[in-house]
Amino acid sequence: MQIKTRQDLINAYVSYFKKHKHKHIPSAPIIPENDPTVLFNTAGMQPIVPYLLGQKHPLGKRLVNVQKCIRTVDLDNIGDTYHHTFFEMLGNWSLGDYWKSEAIKLTFEFHTQSLKIPIEKYAVSCFGGDPDYPQIPKDEESAKIWAELGISKDRITFIPGGVKDAEDNWWGPAGETGPCGSSTEQFYWKPNSPAPAKFDPSNDNWVEIGNDVLMEYEKSKSGEFTKAKQQNIDFGGGVERTLAILNGFDDNYLTESWKPIIKKIESLSSKKYNSSPETTKAIRIIADHIRAAVFILGDERSIAPSNIGQGYILRRLIRRAIRYGKMIGLSSSFTSQVAQSVLPIYPDYQELSKNKKFIMDQLNLEESRFSETLEKGLAQFKKLSSDKIITGKEAFLLFQSFGFPIEMTQELALEKGVKVDLVSYNKEFKKHQDLSRTSSAGQFKSGLADSSSNTRRLHTATHLLNEALRSVISPDIKQKGSNINPERLRFDFNFSRKLTPEEIEKIESFINDKIQASLTVERSELPLKAALKSGAQAEFGAKSPELVSLYTIHDPSDKRGWSSKEICTGPHVENTKEIGHFKIVKESSSAAGIRRIKAIVED
Repeated sequence: MQIKTRQDLINAYVSYFKKHKHKHIPSAPIIPENDPTVLFNTAGMQPIVPYLLGQKHPLGKRLVNVQKCIRTVDLDNIGDTYHHTFFEMLGNWSLGDYWKSEAIKLTFEFHTQSLKIPIEKYAVSCFGGDPDYPQIPKDEESAKIWAELGISKDRITFIPGGVKDAEDNWWGPAGETGPCGSSTEQFYWKPNSPAPAKFDPSNDNWVEIGNDVLMEYEKSKSGEFTKAKQQNIDFGGGVERTLAILNGFDDNYLTESWKPIIKKIESLSSKKYNSSPETTKAIRIIADHIRAAVFILGDERSIAPSNIGQGYILRRLIRRAIRYGKMIGLSSSFTSQVAQSVLPIYPDYQELSKNKKFIMDQLNLEESRFSETLEKGLAQFKKLSSDKIITGKEAFLLFQSFGFPIEMTQELALEKGVKVDLVSYNKEFKKHQDLSRTSSAGQFKSGLADSSSNTRRLHTATHLLNEALRSVISPDIKQKGSNINPERLRFDFNFSRKLTPEEIEKIESFINDKIQASLTVERSELPLKAALKSGAQAEFGAKSPELVSLYTIHDPSDKRGWSSKEICTGPHVENTKEIGHFKIVKESSSAAGIRRIKAIVED
């Protein structure tokens, strides 16, 4: 089979691993569910952390999927041939099933047999040990497996170090604690010329196309690494990058996944993609940022541009695209026109077409807002930059009055050889409001890897809150999103008005009555269709596998036959009595027609 499109690659990948007894799970939404450590899902493993920690997955120990991801840590690299803000990640996992030998063989066979990658263009790296962590040995075992598969010793490189900073062939954990381990990466020689006999990972012509993470350890809060009770395999490979090498391109933007977007920008700007290095970079940034914005806006959680959290990242992407659009002569309302070319590329993500109006409306609104002040802001920047340093107050003025994200001011300053006083800017900004700056930094230190007592209590309390709203306020209420950390729960639901103090009191009483009733929390596994048919609730927009975990809380004393049935990945208490006292601390608007409750549990 010749692989030309992203769908060709995805089909080949999923079918190969299904043939090897892996169950296909759907992509999780881009906006994480119940994981406050990150603003976006940045890898396929993020949504399945509870199962990497030992929780049983309903579909078994072998999984495969293609995950939608957003990463902004590489935003400064966008404009080159292979970095992207939004990307799709091929992923397969062994949850305590097969180990290094089978994992490496599966990856090698998929690359060389299914994708027909010639071994002459193939190289690998392995963990070379870290002198600061002598208890974690150099990964000689993986190197031996690769050699047995036919990879020459000159094409196998050991890279030392990396444990502390989770780099250089070491992965994780995702938060402060959790599963982690060494990794073995696979590389492809992208030029048409013969590959060098010896692999040099510092040579940019060797492009990483895959990575097997060997989750052999767990990191504790004290920083200690111990052998994990459940050893896992986590493979990740970028769809865009793999598709480019299979088609002989050394530029990802030449593949079928990008062509319609590039052609639309060329048509609107009357500029050709390869007409000059500056134009090529600008078109790549515009294409990348608008595609990422489409996927953030298209998420079922209805994130809009704002100055906090995911909305801030979204605003930053759109405004950066607008700035580069002006540089190549794009006229007003171009962002929504470019966005129109993105949707047909991804017919398998139905949420995009479903939310098309919201996507287009928000892009037009944000472009209109920013275009009004962009030229004035650039003129103001020109005045400020004449002194070779932009003070914190001046940078904050550009943000507050002209809508310039601080990153844009820094980027403009770098182009002019001017410095920005970021320390004083942050002081100025802190007076204004908290700023969530990157998708990797997150807002809280714990996340899906956290299964502390308080987190379990709050997870179960969220189920009770869902049913309390439906029982006390309206049976039409549906969950629109949630976010849980050890300090509090956050719950979004559809409702058109503010709750009254009396309604809030009734909701609290309802939940605390169920807590005091000492009700058993039962977990069962059943097909998704059967769970939904039984009346189970599921977060709106969340995608579930064909076999799910269902948590049921039944109150036999309730004459109305009340019960809570919810599809969830846990973790939960075994009895409602463990939750303690439930208290709502805030009820507010989250978006048009969406209300938000923040609540805590107390001993």
